Amino acid sequence: MEAANIKPERLDAILISHEHSDHTCGLPQISHQWHATAYLTESTHREIRKGLPESASKKLTRVEHIRAGDVFTIGDIEISAFAIPHDAADPVGYTFRANGIKVSIVTDLGYLPELVKHHLRESDCLILESNHDLDMLKVGPYPWYIKQRVMSRTGHLSNTVVSDFLADPELFDGRPRYIVLAHLSEQNNTPDLARISAEEALNRRPSECAFRGELLLASQRTPLGPLLL
Repeated sequence: MEAANIKPERLDAILISHEHSDHTCGLPQISHQWHATAYLTESTHREIRKGLPESASKKLTRVEHIRAGDVFTIGDIEISAFAIPHDAADPVGYTFRANGIKVSIVTDLGYLPELVKHHLRESDCLILESNHDLDMLKVGPYPWYIKQRVMSRTGHLSNTVVSDFLADPELFDGRPRYIVLAHLSEQNNTPDLARISAEEALNRRPSECAFRGELLLASQRTPLGPLLL
């Protein structure tokens, strides 16, 4: 937030997709210190509390439980939560609508079921996982059981799966002004591989439904600038 020049005092809420520590390790401190309500499913909340020391658990007091399928409002933003396939207690993705604009974010999922594709339609900004390159994963440093987990239907999206989705006009409408490829593995992917795979897919689209927006890659260390929608 400091790198993006955003003051944490502006936080109204924190939306949690699932309980894994790379998504939740700072939640109790941030929620407590800046009085931001955490929105998450009851099962996810339960799993987070299991992994917290008592001192941290006591800080997580501002909580609203939501369920996949819920539509709720924070400020002037309408939010929809939808189920995603991941090896977590009750994982969800989110879409956000305000002033006629729709933003969708979905990471940490093993494949793209029809329900997820439905929620991603008509997005003005799509933030989508492109986690790994299959060849890099297979020869990479992870133990085999973790490789199997990543490649499973409750693991993570590969560049290939994302490419197939982006190229197909029946699955992806090509509408977004921005596509942001996110959650890239540092061990099993590179920004160049993810970009080349996505660009090749977008270039395969028929001219009548060509993607005319901008393809961006999210970094784990440097925030993207504001996206004007």
